[in-house]
Amino acid sequence: MMFKYILTVACCVLIFYCTGQEVNEQYIRDHYDKREEYITMRDGKRLFTAIYTPKDKSESYPILLNRTPYTVAPYGIDKYKAYLGNFPEMSKKGYIFVYQDVRGKWMSEGVFEDIRPTATPQNGYKIDESTDTYDTIDWLVKNIPNNNKKVGMYGISYPGFYATVGLVKSHPALKAVSPQAPVTDWFIGDDFHHGGALFLMDAFRFMYTFDAPRPQPITNLHGPKGFQLPGKDYTKFFMAHPTLRELKSKYLSHTVKFWDDLAKHDTRDTFWVSRTITEHLTGVKPAVMVVGGLFDAEDTYGAFETYRQIEQRNPKSNNTLVMGPWYHGGWSRATGESLGDIKFDQPTSTYYQEEIELPFFDFYLKGKGTFNPAEATIFVTGSNTWKKFTQWPPRETMDLTLYLRANGEISMHKANAAEKAIQYMSDPAKPVPFQEGIITERTREYMLADQRFVTNRPDVLVFQTAPLEEDMTLTGPVLADLQVAMTGTDADFIVKLIDVYPDTTTAVSPRNDKTVMQGYQMLVRGEVLRGKFRSDFAKPIPLTPNAKTTVNVNLPDIAHTFKKGHRIMIQVQHTWFPLVDRNPNKFMNIYEAKAEDFIPNTHTLYVDGDKSSSIKVKVLK
Repeated sequence: MMFKYILTVACCVLIFYCTGQEVNEQYIRDHYDKREEYITMRDGKRLFTAIYTPKDKSESYPILLNRTPYTVAPYGIDKYKAYLGNFPEMSKKGYIFVYQDVRGKWMSEGVFEDIRPTATPQNGYKIDESTDTYDTIDWLVKNIPNNNKKVGMYGISYPGFYATVGLVKSHPALKAVSPQAPVTDWFIGDDFHHGGALFLMDAFRFMYTFDAPRPQPITNLHGPKGFQLPGKDYTKFFMAHPTLRELKSKYLSHTVKFWDDLAKHDTRDTFWVSRTITEHLTGVKPAVMVVGGLFDAEDTYGAFETYRQIEQRNPKSNNTLVMGPWYHGGWSRATGESLGDIKFDQPTSTYYQEEIELPFFDFYLKGKGTFNPAEATIFVTGSNTWKKFTQWPPRETMDLTLYLRANGEISMHKANAAEKAIQYMSDPAKPVPFQEGIITERTREYMLADQRFVTNRPDVLVFQTAPLEEDMTLTGPVLADLQVAMTGTDADFIVKLIDVYPDTTTAVSPRNDKTVMQGYQMLVRGEVLRGKFRSDFAKPIPLTPNAKTTVNVNLPDIAHTFKKGHRIMIQVQHTWFPLVDRNPNKFMNIYEAKAEDFIPNTHTLYVDGDKSSSIKVKVLK
């Protein structure tokens, strides 16, 4: 999450180059007039807004609105951004660009609230982010000269949440919205929690800065300072401060609100439900294009879930999905030709910008060109091709079950053998790392990085197929159906789906020609589920020691081709540190755990029998 904050602010000062004339601060200064306004909301609070209008007044222009908690910097009518819009080329396309500090952040008035609940008759709220969006758009179309009365919204990550919010009881002038990697559900699958488990490293670093109190409006030049790691190793740091209570008392006394909320609401109670924007996505009227990255470390879930909920709640809506092989925001921040050691053989971000996003806004806001997208435009990694589908997940699939065997194999056929049990121990005092080497940062590349560094650990179970005899493309959701038992009353379950390269591969890493790709274990998807939430995120239940139990781990959707000669690998483990906080292996509120509460767990995974552990996937025909 801290990575998200740094990237977003950094984008305000980076200089980019486009085809033709260079786009930089001088270009923006030469072609745009800037004004700064305080726009008054219905409750009297004023939100700071920066407005860039084209100097060319020969035509009217639509408005592109970006609402953000990450600052609209630079401040001052004589200070200009390095580019406008979602990526530099947008600066030259004829829009009025508007940036707004959301309520309670930076130069805006009011009190900030994380993922502010949507106002309903039941909760009694009078204002929310959707009313602020409505009031802002209403002022813009009435007060900005030379606008064509059409507004679009976009945003990546937290600004993606604010774009989604704009769909709720939307202003009539709002015609096109693109939530991109949108924050969606902070308990089930985005940012702070996955499967009810706390994403420790991201949550701690992000909240250390983001949730710091702001007694009065401030500019980015006076913003809070980020966490300074003592030493260079996050694993050592978090092991030296083993409890969440200790982290709070030693490092978060200056910024308590949302961390305290996390501790108070350790189940998916009404606090979390009220902050889940997808619960309110009915009556959607603007055209919507949801965008996300298949290797987004923060909001992969949010992109798929936002699209899915709009479809389910608005069957006649104009709603499409685009997913590419990108890290968080990579479609606007890089060419998208590769990520880490994996090549994609083409500039996927450039294709998206030129062929999808620009035509989307031009068509709905200017009435220019044509825009006839597929329902879902998805980049399939492995085969490295863009695919267009009439629905997502695709209907042209067949269900396949991958059965885990006691000998470490994966079979595509159910075994007739007697049930067998694999026993092993997981010790929270010796957690499995989530990425290789000394962890000085949570890298964005861990989402597809080589997993060979944990293959030989006794607390990581490894299963793989024989070399595939033909290409196999998996699209859509992945479900791990685990049959388990353990000695404790709780545990985390981490399942990883991996593409194993053959020893004969000619692939090379784009970043290092010394990287050995033969036998490379590319992470395609990994996810965690906190065991006590196996039945209901709102009603945790303990595991009964030594009793056979079904635990289903839902992994976010994938789109990947396992090439002929490659193997499909599954890894099962119970710690993923310090990405995920450690489970004490006891049924309890982990925010209240003491160091002595963390105990080893002896696990049993049942395989081979009639009701054995398996992975359910969908194969594209």
